[in-house]
Order: sequence, then structure tokens, then C-alpha cells
Amino acid sequence: MIEENVTFYSEGEKIAGILRLPEKMKGPAPGIVQGPGFLGLKGGKLYKQYHDLLVDAGFVVLVFDYRGFGDSEGDSVLYPERQIEDIRNAISYIETRDEVDNNRIGLFGSGGTGGGNAVVAAARDKRVKCMVANNAVADGAEWIRGMRREYEWLGLLDALEGDRRQRALTGKSKMVPSRGLEGLQIPTPERMTTNVKSDVDTKIPQELPLSCAEAIIEYCPEDVVDQIDGGVLFICVENDDTTPERQTIRLYEKASSPKKLIIQRGTSHYAAYGKYINLIGPQIVEWFETHLKFEGLKIIEEI
Repeated sequence: MIEENVTFYSEGEKIAGILRLPEKMKGPAPGIVQGPGFLGLKGGKLYKQYHDLLVDAGFVVLVFDYRGFGDSEGDSVLYPERQIEDIRNAISYIETRDEVDNNRIGLFGSGGTGGGNAVVAAARDKRVKCMVANNAVADGAEWIRGMRREYEWLGLLDALEGDRRQRALTGKSKMVPSRGLEGLQIPTPERMTTNVKSDVDTKIPQELPLSCAEAIIEYCPEDVVDQIDGGVLFICVENDDTTPERQTIRLYEKASSPKKLIIQRGTSHYAAYGKYINLIGPQIVEWFETHLKFEGLKIIEEI
């Protein structure tokens, strides 16, 4: 595998990415674009294990840090709409690479908003010919609410009302921890004990504006999933307490065909990445191989 550190621009701000290419290429190859998952970064080892399989199968993979995260420029805010624009600009960048066949571009999203962002970007951008979403958010309000007890949810809504008034008066949102009991992501027992993301945990912003919670609450990929043209593969974990599988299942149910759903059983959100990589990885590769094809002739016939 060849790895190249690359940069491109998203709405005027410089984005840092990693382009992964096969060592031997016979011509332009299909390209896969990935924006990280919730509080994720481009260098995450969880992502690379999938990229290794894709590159070995002949794909070119681009993964990048969203604006304001990791090595990318911009204010540190987690607004899904802004991240979706970053994904679309990443598609524009990969189109400039001679190594990529622009007629065969797919999206891969993994981890909460990572999966949901891929859904929305694929629905809006017809350059995307197929996509894979792993543990995706379908409804941001339900996801954020599900992390909290009822009084905590009502307290968050009250805090958001006050924050909107503060922003109107001062132009600034209250800063809150990016994770923790008072933060955007309330960690599950598994999240508090696992070190599977220790390679990126210390590199993400430790605080984010409270307005990010409002942006996630207003975020609803399931409203547009039926607008995706091309194959959609969804992957989730049974009894997942981090990104509940019902969210991914609803995306699958509302998506247009061709579509496929894989539910990983007897595991947990983070453990599944290691336990099932040898089964899930080949399924992802096969999905892209099947649906990232370009036919020279488009035939429309009436008899």
C-alpha cells in the first residue's frame, strides 16, 4: 500500500487527508471516500483495517479530518451539515486524481454521525454510485435523547434554549465537554473501559460548543435515505447501546433497492470491529466491487 498525505479545501479551509493507493495499478481505479465517525480522526486504526482490505482489492481510499478536527483548519465544531459539505468537497478532490475513475466513486461511513453523514452526502450528491454505512445514526434527536435519562434530556433542551439567547446577545455558544456526563457524548460502560480508540482520543477537541448538540438534534438522515441512487449496505450491532441498531434498521427499511443489512450478533459496539472484521471486511469489498461498475451503454427501451 502507498500512503500519501494530501490537502484540499472545503469552503475555503484546508483539509488534511490520507490517500491510500494500491502499489500496482493498471489504470484508474474506483475511489472510496470516508469522513470519520463521531469524534473520529483520519488516523484511526479502526478505519485502517477496512482500508487495508479495500486497497488490496484495488480501490483507492481517501480519509480525512473534518474542518476543526485533527490536522484540518477551522473552528472546532461538530455540525453534521458542515461535515457533509466536507465529504462532498473530498469527492471533488478525489475526482482530480488521475488514479481514480470518476465514474466509480463510493462512500464509506462508520460510527454514529460517520454513517449518517455518508447517507446524507450520498442522497444529495449523484456522483456517489454506492455506499456503505456502519453503525449509522438515522435520527439525531432520538440518538441524543437515548443517551440520557428523561430529566437529563429535558435539562439539555432548557440549556439549548438559554444558549440560543446567549448566542443572540454575545455571538458565542457555551463550551461543554466533548464527552462525559456533561458532554455531547455520554459514554456507555463499554466506552469507559475500552481503549480501542486510544490512538485518537487525546487528539480530538476536549470541548465543543453546546450549539453542536442542537445541530445533531436537527439532523435526520432517515428523511433522505430513499433518495440515494445505487446500492446501499448497512451494518449494525445487535443490542448496541452506543448507536442502537434500530436506527440502522430504519435506514435500511426506508432505503431504495438494491440494499442489504448485516446485523452483528453476540458482540458489542466496539468489540465488533475486531471480532467480525474478517467476516464484515470481505462483505464491504464485495459490495463495492458489485455496485461500483460503470457500463458504457445506458439502454432505455420500450416495446
